[in-house]
Amino acid sequence: MTSEAPKDDPRALIVLLSVIFLNMAGFGLVIPLLPFFGQAFDAPAWQITLMFSAFSVGQFLGEPFWGKLSDRIGRRPVLILTTAGGALAYVALALAPGIWAALAVRLVSGFLSGNISTLQGYLADITPPQQRAGRMGIMGSAFSLGFMVGPALGGLLAQPELGPTGFQIPLYVAAAFGLASALGVILFMRETVVPQAQGAVRPPAPPRGAVLRQALADPVILRVFLISFVTISGFAGIEATYGLWTEVRFGWGPREIGLAFMLAGIIGVVAQGSLTGLLVRRYGEGRVLLAGLCLMFVGMVTQFAAIGWPMAVVGLAIVVFGQSITFPNLVALISMATPSERQGEVLGLNMSNSALARIGGPILAGQLFSLVAPGAPFALTAILILPAIWLCLQIMARVTDRRA
Repeated sequence: MTSEAPKDDPRALIVLLSVIFLNMAGFGLVIPLLPFFGQAFDAPAWQITLMFSAFSVGQFLGEPFWGKLSDRIGRRPVLILTTAGGALAYVALALAPGIWAALAVRLVSGFLSGNISTLQGYLADITPPQQRAGRMGIMGSAFSLGFMVGPALGGLLAQPELGPTGFQIPLYVAAAFGLASALGVILFMRETVVPQAQGAVRPPAPPRGAVLRQALADPVILRVFLISFVTISGFAGIEATYGLWTEVRFGWGPREIGLAFMLAGIIGVVAQGSLTGLLVRRYGEGRVLLAGLCLMFVGMVTQFAAIGWPMAVVGLAIVVFGQSITFPNLVALISMATPSERQGEVLGLNMSNSALARIGGPILAGQLFSLVAPGAPFALTAILILPAIWLCLQIMARVTDRRA
């Protein structure tokens, strides 16, 4: 099967963004509640952070699998299977009898959630190359909008005083969002990967290892992979310990965490929906990427040094804004350097790279939180961003050379 030539298809874009919103609303509804869900089972901090790492292990395995499969059989069947299966995983998590069962469910859920590269591949299929950075920003805005609605709803619905039962209603709502997402794919999304003409001979696909070597041989893709790894590993650690940190520092519960993530979603919607494409058209992917990384560094330091929750919220806002203009450009740079017939697989490798970072990040952050200081994960993430800035400067020089 081969991808059709990219077309500017506004209707397909609207449907895709709606599916992403519903999927992320369910995902975002659950994430801020996980630390408190783990505490309801009397789990220690290291087991709570393992709930994040288990999901990432599954996603690490799922991303290249679903990405490659979507290049072969089409984006649509892969999205139907993963979104419907993810909905069932939320139900299984709601019924988990203990922390170890919950960890097993999170592993399966992560595998089924490894469809982000498929969504990115679908967007690349329907978007001309020169518009991909801006469209990736719009896609990020849909992610952020879902992440704005989901956490706030989850915080309002959760009743931690009831123990694990108090988290079942939010998880069932997340499952409903997942089923609605699957239904949207079934009813409205057309396939963008079409069979080759009869009799046409398709070149044999290289082994995954060969695809990885080809990707890493490109100096831009290699540096993008490294930036993604070091920044996401730190950010994943923050995500896993944020609820524990705010509980220790400010006495926050699920409702306050949900509202904080809602604020993050609002900032992400504004930054990615209206600013990313504009900034890229004016300054280029490299400069916008550099600015985003610098803002993330400032935000992490601000949260680490916060003397009260208002300062911490300002730091969170800075980090989210920086992240919102950083990650769409990382994806766009990979997409620009990758042949159309390998978009799904190479983007899948990038998502596996990100998932690998998300495996170790929460584990390390949990240990730092318990053994060093609650704010230590913020310091680690700030340190990790510094080499990412150096790599970004190298990307800027190479992208300029290619365009020249």
